Amino acid sequence: MNQETKFLYQYLNNASPTGFEASGQQIWLDYIKPFVDNYFTDNYGTAVGVINPDAPYKVVIEAHADEISWFVNYITPEGYIYVCRNGGSDHMIAPSMRVNIHTDKKIVQGVFGWPAIHVRDKAKEEAPKLENIFIDVGARTKEEVEEMGIHVGCVVTFQDELLDLNGKFYSGRALDNRIGGYMIAEVARQLKEEKVELPFCLYIVNAVQEEIGLRGAEMIAAKIKPNLAIITDVCHDTTAPMYNKINSGEQIAGKGPVLTYGASVHKKLLDLIIESAKKRDIAFQRSAASRTTGTDTDAFAYSNEGVPSALISLPLKYMHTTVETASKEDINQVIALIKGFLIDFQPDYDFKYIS
Repeated sequence: MNQETKFLYQYLNNASPTGFEASGQQIWLDYIKPFVDNYFTDNYGTAVGVINPDAPYKVVIEAHADEISWFVNYITPEGYIYVCRNGGSDHMIAPSMRVNIHTDKKIVQGVFGWPAIHVRDKAKEEAPKLENIFIDVGARTKEEVEEMGIHVGCVVTFQDELLDLNGKFYSGRALDNRIGGYMIAEVARQLKEEKVELPFCLYIVNAVQEEIGLRGAEMIAAKIKPNLAIITDVCHDTTAPMYNKINSGEQIAGKGPVLTYGASVHKKLLDLIIESAKKRDIAFQRSAASRTTGTDTDAFAYSNEGVPSALISLPLKYMHTTVETASKEDINQVIALIKGFLIDFQPDYDFKYIS
């Protein structure tokens, strides 16, 4: 296993819940340090590697580091634990899943319990919902739970780890969007190893707290004040059963990066990215966002006095589950497209629509 694959598994398997991304950010930062000229972090944990820091023109490539999770919200007298969401966690997938509860001193293992099929009333069978899913840590009382170090506010993550699926896909939790952090780190590595000299300053940004409203991107955009931003995130593969292509469009895992059209996406920048893709025969797909992209693209685009921004997405199956699935080929193509654009781009380009 080469160093980049080892990094991928270490980084993806590490828990990095929204607001508690520090351990994952340290793994990411330690990996990219050899490929950048310097680096910095902000008060909430966004990590940034910098290449060619003395150049006046500032370009950002960005992903977000946080994963959805749960908070301990209530402990019953009998020792069962109820939760609330930290980000867009899916209550439907919780029953029978194994979890890690992150206390101040250690990780406590538990399971989301669910009544056996034998005892459920089929006529009145309840679906999982936030009000009825619960965690069992093998305790009989609230006091026993608290003796384990568990208290209201402890973060809960699923235990599932990264799986190689048929040699063509990666599947696991938190590809949304630590796979993005992997991709921008690989861009930095390849630029370094290929001795590419960029005519601008490049910020490789791994932002926190995207899952609760693009908060990390808002903070770091204000700090960097970039001239240009390329965001990478995931989008829905809509070819699996039960997706509505009329509402969601058609994006297919294995058919290349997805380029989004929308108000926050600067059309002239998007055209440059498409030129770079065509120049390198990189297959790409298109999608449309009716209002916002729902990604850190929006935070960068509307920051400061307006920053030309674009979104390069990775098609992902089963988003916000423990089996998020992405094509290895698509991952490589996203890396190639971002790197190709950076090689092609000249900082004297005029992004104004009207002159």
